[in-house]
Amino acid sequence: MRQIASRDNARFKALRALAADPRGHGRAMADGIHLVATCLARGVAIRQLLVSESGQHHPEVAALLRGATGLDCLCLRDSLFRELSGVTSPIGIAAVIDIPPAPAELSPGDAVLLEAVQDAGNVGAILRTAAAAGVRNVLLGPGCAGAWTARVLRGGQGAHFSLDIREQVDLPAALAGGAATAVATVAHGGKSLYELDLGGPVYWLVGNEGAGLSAELVAAAKIRATIPLAAGTESLNVAAATAICLFEARRQRAAGAGGIAARP
Repeated sequence: MRQIASRDNARFKALRALAADPRGHGRAMADGIHLVATCLARGVAIRQLLVSESGQHHPEVAALLRGATGLDCLCLRDSLFRELSGVTSPIGIAAVIDIPPAPAELSPGDAVLLEAVQDAGNVGAILRTAAAAGVRNVLLGPGCAGAWTARVLRGGQGAHFSLDIREQVDLPAALAGGAATAVATVAHGGKSLYELDLGGPVYWLVGNEGAGLSAELVAAAKIRATIPLAAGTESLNVAAATAICLFEARRQRAAGAGGIAARP
């Protein structure tokens, strides 16, 4: 295992540049025991394993290293690993992986379209929810947090490897060519989510944490949906709202709902 102890090391500089701009380098850093284990279990090609000096003595990290024979592995001083991770107290293992190319076409079924969702924790949680709800397609428009940044990967907890993720997507154009019904999620003024029949494929439009969806995307949607809230409350976290919508559709389909339409 090669050692890196200096910030001036060329390999460390390259890793720091990759961590700052995963998409620009075509590679991402999956940080933590769960993500590295998921990569190994899913057969994700690992270009390099990174471990911290203290992390290599962690029992679970040591077990992963024993099962990752033949991989290029670097051991970094704890302070250097912490700088790459961005976590105050990282466990001390990460994998450098290739960012998969986006498929040319959407998979059949639902999709989640994010417009300027800027918080990495929210994007990661939405990816995790989409995978759990069986929604394969996730489209990120301009202004969204990068899907393959370390924070979003940690929030996704391995969901990335079950999804078809596209970034910097022209969302109105994607709607125009889509075969599903577009539903704009709005805080107020839409039909109650629970009054919709969500049996058919849906493209869920999810907007910015503060501003919501743009007028253009709301106008492009066939239906506007609002989640009824208790009196005295104004809104939900965007990731929580997305989860409610996706699992309401899943619930209805499990119960044998028909095609999508607003119930009278």
